[in-house]
Order: sequence, then C-alpha cells, then structure tokens
Amino acid sequence: MKEKAKILDKETIQKAVQRMAHEILERNKDKKNLVIIGIKYRGAFLAERLVKAIEKIEKTKLLIGALDITLYRDDLTEVAEQPIVHATEIGFDISGKTIILADDVLYTGRTIRCALDALIDFGRPAKIQLAVLVDRGHRELPIRADYVGKNLPTAQAEVVEVRLEESDGKDEVVICEK
Repeated sequence: MKEKAKILDKETIQKAVQRMAHEILERNKDKKNLVIIGIKYRGAFLAERLVKAIEKIEKTKLLIGALDITLYRDDLTEVAEQPIVHATEIGFDISGKTIILADDVLYTGRTIRCALDALIDFGRPAKIQLAVLVDRGHRELPIRADYVGKNLPTAQAEVVEVRLEESDGKDEVVICEK
C-alpha cells in the first residue's frame, strides 16, 4: 500500500487521548464504576493510554481490560482458514459498570458490534460508551462513537493505518491507497 498522507503524529495523538480522557470524566461522574476495555490490539493500547491520562487528571485507579473479538466476527471464515484467537483479559465483573469500549478506528461498525456481543457474554453493564482514536465514516451499522480523537472523512478505496509505539514502534495515523 502506498502512503498518501500523515494525519496525526505522536504529539497530536497524545493531545487527542488527553482530550478524550477529559470528555470521559466530564460525562461520567461515578468513577468507581467506570472501566475501560480495549479491543485487541491497538484498541487495548488506546485503553491503556486513556486509563493513564484519566489517572493523571483524577488521581484515581480505573479497572482496565482487553477484549479479543475473533470468534465473534461475522467474516471469520473470510479472514483466515485458522484464525488466531488471543486471550480476553477482563479480570473483574462488568455487571453494573459503565464501560468505555476503546478502539483505534471506527469504520463500518462491524468490529464494535462484535465487541458488544462479546462484552454481553461477560455480564450486564449499566452502559457502554465508545471511544475511538479515528472515526473515518462509511458506517454499515447504526453505531457511533461517544468520544472521537479525530473525525477523518475518507474514500472507500483508502485505508487508515493507526501505528502505535506499543505495537509498531512509532505513533502516527496515515492514509494509504489500496
């Protein structure tokens, strides 16, 4: 794939996460029932960054988890003959909690639908809110993010790549051509 444009760099990603953390705190007064769960992989890294930012602002510890949605995908047979399933790491009861579900890119909404199905298997949360670093549009399902780092209108033929230090060695968001 050919890189077209760099949209976010390390500094702008950091600012976006900080802003989203403030918005989450403004909207959720009950911090003791607030948890953040990231969709593996980059969503889990975003969740960690949000938790750190919130802890820095509020001086409070939040529960954090990571969710693998592989077996919930509606395109599982198209993805791979032998899909790799990773561990879900939710070591607490989510019942009655306000969950901030974190992911890197919101596109069609199908990943989020899978994540919602997976979360419900772990309990009955009071609410689920969605935080994404990039919302690129082109929804196929009626899903929207509550917290967005960057709205990024894109063409269907473009790909949004989120690269994070934890998985890719650097922080940036780029648009590529297929």
